[in-house]
Amino acid sequence: MYPEHPAHTPAVRTVDVHQPTPITPVVAVPAPLAPVHPGALPSVASIVLPDGRVVTGYAINPAQPEPVAAKPAVSRAAVNVALGGVGFLAVCGGLLLLTTFIAALTALITQLIILAAVIFGGWIAVQVFSASGHRGGTTVNIRKAVFKRNHFHG
Repeated sequence: MYPEHPAHTPAVRTVDVHQPTPITPVVAVPAPLAPVHPGALPSVASIVLPDGRVVTGYAINPAQPEPVAAKPAVSRAAVNVALGGVGFLAVCGGLLLLTTFIAALTALITQLIILAAVIFGGWIAVQVFSASGHRGGTTVNIRKAVFKRNHFHG
């Protein structure tokens, strides 16, 4: 499926070899040292090495930390406004919960009243419809009654 790779000779590469060139040291005349007063550092410092070379550079001052910025004082008015806002939100949340509680309590009381009306109405209906077969209480025969007030005697 794949064609055979023809044998080929490795490529010949030319290699260049570089030899480092030594640097001849420069003979320097030591510079006269300037007297430095104690407590004052020059902006440019020079150092004479033991072999006579002079190295010149800038003096490195130790890094000073950034001064801490003073926190601005918070005014009492800002604190009072913030606390008032928190209190207002708490009251609004409480009123929302209170209205929800009142609505739930009203629904519960309404359902209890309806349940009592259904039970009491059912009891009255049972009394009315069962009274036709069983007569309880006192039966008064009006024809034989005596009304003393009107002096009617029968």
